Amino acid sequence: MTNTEQFLELEKEQLDKLNTIVLKTVEEEKLLSEKLLEFEDRNPPFVSRMTDKIAQFGGSWKFVISFALVMALWIILNSYFFIHPFDPFPFIFLNLVLSTIAALQAPLIMMSQNRKEEKDRQRAVNDYMINLKSEIEVRNLHGKLDLLMTEQMKTLFEIQKTQMNLMEDIRKLVDTGKRQVKK
Repeated sequence: MTNTEQFLELEKEQLDKLNTIVLKTVEEEKLLSEKLLEFEDRNPPFVSRMTDKIAQFGGSWKFVISFALVMALWIILNSYFFIHPFDPFPFIFLNLVLSTIAALQAPLIMMSQNRKEEKDRQRAVNDYMINLKSEIEVRNLHGKLDLLMTEQMKTLFEIQKTQMNLMEDIRKLVDTGKRQVKK
């Protein structure tokens, strides 16, 4: 086998090793992606969706403005337009309604926040897994670079050895030619 054939064979082996490493890395990526998709809550229960929507509305400007309008309307109607108001001045019934709304709204908002906190916790786990995957990728890249460096050094030493042998052969030919010229 000539030096060129050996060199090409060595390059082919090196490319095969790199190809194996890349394929392994791609397979790991697929597994990680599939694992991350498992954690997503794609179909939350009806109660959870309803709680999220109520909390979303309860924490919006629409709620604040509409609630202020209802309160103003309640007070105006009870104070000025009815001879016998259904809720006279200390507005005891209004206080009861407000307390009931507050008593119901607080737990609903807390349940929604708990769900969001769980989602955040899961995102943190996913971020950790992605960071771990990145660390593995960096290590794989270092391994690939080390492999390339090692293989290139071997190749360079083999080329240098071949060049040294060729130079030695040329020197011998020159020395032989000088001897023949002297004779």
